Amino acid sequence: MGQVHRVRYIGVNTPERGEPCYSDATAYNASLVAGQTVTLVKDVSNTDRYDRLLRYVYVGVKFVNAELVRTGFAEARAYEPDTYFHNELLGLAITAKTANLGCWSTGVFTEEN
Repeated sequence: MGQVHRVRYIGVNTPERGEPCYSDATAYNASLVAGQTVTLVKDVSNTDRYDRLLRYVYVGVKFVNAELVRTGFAEARAYEPDTYFHNELLGLAITAKTANLGCWSTGVFTEEN
């Protein structure tokens, strides 16, 4: 049986509990990963200060971090030193913001990338 770990998706920021769009973003993430076998890929750091694994997440070939940004349920955010995919995620975020997708219409995301 596999191990259970809390995972912090690298390169993205999603709404926190109590913020606008939290439930929608959480539900969309669950639709991507719940019950699936995921592949976790490390960048530079292993864990954050809360002892969560810092990882890029894949289900098959689908890059979940990017899918959340592409659909507007997460914003791109650089957290040094784990920035390997930041430019790709930032491009997806700009497109999602321009199209007002997902959580962008709520004002929950900031301009800090």
